[in-house]
Amino acid sequence: MIHSLFLINHLGDIFLEKHWKSVISRSVCDYFFEAREKAVDPENVPPVLQTPHHYLISIYRGKLFFLSVIQTEVPPLFVIEFLHRVADTFQDYFGGCSESVISDNVVIVYELLEEMLDNGFPLATESNVLKEMIRPPNILRSVVNTLTGTTVSAEIQGVIEACVKLSGMPDLTMSFMNPRLLDDVSFHPCVRFRRWESERILSFIPPDGNFTLMTYHISSQNLVAIPVYVKQSISFFEAGSCGRLDITIGPKQTMGKTVEDLKVTVHMPKAVLNANLTASQGNYTYDFTTKLLVWDIGKLNPQKLPNLRGSLSMQTGVPNPEENPSLNIDLKIQQLAISGLKVSRLDMYGETYKPFKGVKYVTKAGKFQVRT
Repeated sequence: MIHSLFLINHLGDIFLEKHWKSVISRSVCDYFFEAREKAVDPENVPPVLQTPHHYLISIYRGKLFFLSVIQTEVPPLFVIEFLHRVADTFQDYFGGCSESVISDNVVIVYELLEEMLDNGFPLATESNVLKEMIRPPNILRSVVNTLTGTTVSAEIQGVIEACVKLSGMPDLTMSFMNPRLLDDVSFHPCVRFRRWESERILSFIPPDGNFTLMTYHISSQNLVAIPVYVKQSISFFEAGSCGRLDITIGPKQTMGKTVEDLKVTVHMPKAVLNANLTASQGNYTYDFTTKLLVWDIGKLNPQKLPNLRGSLSMQTGVPNPEENPSLNIDLKIQQLAISGLKVSRLDMYGETYKPFKGVKYVTKAGKFQVRT
């Protein structure tokens, strides 16, 4: 239903956006801005606008516009009611619904939107239900949110691997609850591509043994729910001879799953000669040639968060870096589909099976694999 959500302040600036499917360009909001300029007051902006390819449905609350992008015809009042429910939830959680309040609690905001909509359709909208899954902000959590690093990019590399041991030549079909999530797909030669194009159903006669049925790629920062938070502090002193590094990683409170094979990779600036660090968990290496810092953590223990801290030796006479380096995070989480991909049914020999127990999910920050 709802493809994207944009939050716009009274000056006409988009300060937050969330996409549940593929990313829609901000240029779609130009139609809304034109209507805003024609309106005498913000309250007079038409709540429903039709564009060549989308419908724009919005509400005005607390000097903010909640603008949703819809690709198919839906009852407008249903969407408007949901947008008011989002604003009410922010008011209940944060005690206000202003731009500053939302920006100060941006991590919780994205968590709430992820739970309130499932692939664009309303899921959990009651405040008491949400509070059981996402704790309201407190002083400690506010500090964590302030120190969290901003996500630069996130992507999912999906692989569906099959192991078939069936006699004869079985004709199988596999369908998904949300096939629109799949993008840039590549199939095994046994898959009938025309049926996928027309019906979004995998139809195939599988070979014996192990094979890769399908691969896909999802590139969207807002679609991927980052399962960990990062507190980082990397500083380079004015003297140009040393620096400090302090990194702590913890799981999101809504995960409920164990994070494994956690690894942090940092591409250091050329001026960093060496790193003298202490890791509370795992071990680290620093390659002077490639300037690559790799911290291999392993399993994440929520009771004792891993920390890496220490000093950095800098090359003298070289200007300090203008920007801090970004962190790349790799991890695995068993039986968790961050992309939201779900298999709805598997047909074999004319009979329908529910394959959820036979599907194993392995998730990485850079890869998302589905193994059967």
